[in-house]
Amino acid sequence: MRESVKTNRSMKADVLLGLQWGDEGKGKIVDVLTPKYGVIARFQGGPNAGHTLIFDGKKHVLHTIPSGIFRDNTLNVIGNGVVIDPVIFQREVEGLLKSGVSPFDSLVISRKAHLIMPTHGHLDAASEQAKGKGKIGSTLKGIGPAYMDKTGRNGLRIGDVESPLFKERFTQLRDKHAHILEQYPNYEYDLTETETKWLEAIEFLKKFKFIDSEHVLNNILKSGKGILAEGAQGTMLDIDFGTYPFVTSSNTITAGACTGLGLPPNKIGEVFGIFKAYCTRVGSGPFPTELLEETGEKLRAAGSEFGATTGRPRRCGWLDLPQLKYAIMVNGVTQLCLMKADVLGEFEEIQVCTHYIYRGEKIDYLPYGIEPNEVQPVYKTFECWPGDLTGLRNVENIPASLNAYVKMIEEETGVPISILSVGPDREQTLLLNDDLK
Repeated sequence: MRESVKTNRSMKADVLLGLQWGDEGKGKIVDVLTPKYGVIARFQGGPNAGHTLIFDGKKHVLHTIPSGIFRDNTLNVIGNGVVIDPVIFQREVEGLLKSGVSPFDSLVISRKAHLIMPTHGHLDAASEQAKGKGKIGSTLKGIGPAYMDKTGRNGLRIGDVESPLFKERFTQLRDKHAHILEQYPNYEYDLTETETKWLEAIEFLKKFKFIDSEHVLNNILKSGKGILAEGAQGTMLDIDFGTYPFVTSSNTITAGACTGLGLPPNKIGEVFGIFKAYCTRVGSGPFPTELLEETGEKLRAAGSEFGATTGRPRRCGWLDLPQLKYAIMVNGVTQLCLMKADVLGEFEEIQVCTHYIYRGEKIDYLPYGIEPNEVQPVYKTFECWPGDLTGLRNVENIPASLNAYVKMIEEETGVPISILSVGPDREQTLLLNDDLK
């Protein structure tokens, strides 16, 4: 009789990602959850991300570095799915050093992560300029062109930095980009200074340990240690499932954690979905519940809704349940994190989109087209919880109207809310799931 093979019962990696259009507060929750994990791993995106963390009265904004960097005894991994601008990365590290945090021993980088070159930023800017009124709202960080080189099999990777042929490969790709830029006669640029800074930043990058991350991360799971995979941007900016073409260039959903870290699907555990008590987005693109009048301005002011990376004012609107349920579905979310509940304390009553009118029919799901001429949101009014929630520390003291809001969302989505945020500081976080305490 054939002897059965023993099943490998290694740990699973949990995933944390945004369920809206980004800026949901992912960085804060990663920071809060980090003590439960030995490893925090970024799996996609680049310096277009802006993860804001506030603690001890200080504000920190991370762009490429995982949000576990401020916690002791934590390994932070920049995965293969991330694109790295060495200049921005160096600036980010120098900011950490000034704040008293040294990342040299706690941060490692995948050899398969791609590099953003100076010419990528110029290609981004030239393309956006040429679009005129059709701009997609790019951060102009060179993210899209870097991913285009990746899929076009032309890209430079971190591992190439270790090769004696690196300078030659860099020059070849730079010259190719320069030829493309010739197709934009109205766009002017100068590479002299930026290229020098970039090559200097490459030397700085070499101070960090480069790893074969897929092997390292899978071995960490086998050893019984936990991993939290950190996403950037949000579900509605996913290249496949977002509001295309007004999206980013990577997969921001749970599946992106597999391809962006080299983890098989059967190694994915809990999926934490982060969303605001309302909605925001930066840049162009459809936004069904957007508030264009004074209510939107009031929401923006109350929530300090300005981009952490760009500084651009965010568009604001009411919570959109069809959109939220869609994001939960494509990500396989198992636990929800409700952010910025304190912001709505400025209102006596709030609205929530429960359905759309789509082609004359009332629907409760997100359709292919959500432009203003295609869908009209159907709202339900809820009592709000006026007053300051930022001092709230005990679950027992949550206002009844906020509890009702939480319960409504849980019933509509079928997913429990495990974390409730009532302010920007890490201490202003209520854990509703005892397993997280």
